[in-house]
Amino acid sequence: MGVYRLSCFCIPQLKIDRLLEQFQTHYKDTTITREDIFHYTYAVLHNPEYRQKYELNLKREFPRLPFYEDFHKWVNWGKKLMDLHINYENIESYNLKRQDIPDISKPKPQLKTDKTKGIITLDDMTSLYGVPKIAWEYRLGNRSALEWILDQYKEKKIKDPTIAEKFNHYRFADYKEQVINLLRRVCTVSVETMQIIYQM
Repeated sequence: MGVYRLSCFCIPQLKIDRLLEQFQTHYKDTTITREDIFHYTYAVLHNPEYRQKYELNLKREFPRLPFYEDFHKWVNWGKKLMDLHINYENIESYNLKRQDIPDISKPKPQLKTDKTKGIITLDDMTSLYGVPKIAWEYRLGNRSALEWILDQYKEKKIKDPTIAEKFNHYRFADYKEQVINLLRRVCTVSVETMQIIYQM
């Protein structure tokens, strides 16, 4: 298995042509397109073995692309992953069960998880149940995608009293239904992403 150093996604035309030529030559397939290489790269960058092997390199230099067997299988994985990640707003919601405790007029936001039990607690009133373990495995940086969403919607304490009084108008309650909808969709994305990654 050879390796091709990918200098950047914004590659000058000359380098793109050379990259395309190298892939077509290596795989002995002149039907390979630039778009195929893009999807191939997207899949490779999600491969756990690749990420582990090149962990240190990826932090300080441009990624290297290995020439894996069955190029078109990797292209298809890349297409599926990209479709999931770009079109997450239109994907079918995962069937997380919602439980509401009635008669709480001003629920306090919590936005926390219990991965062992598969629970997302949004506030004192509402929780989502049935998050599969596999969903927590899809990570954006050092957190799962689901935890990343919760962190983005937390109410932050502003130290400056003037800013807190005049400009800090965000309240989680105003976005609660939107967040529930987003969590359900991202749960689907997480599960389907990991199912593809497991095949790698």
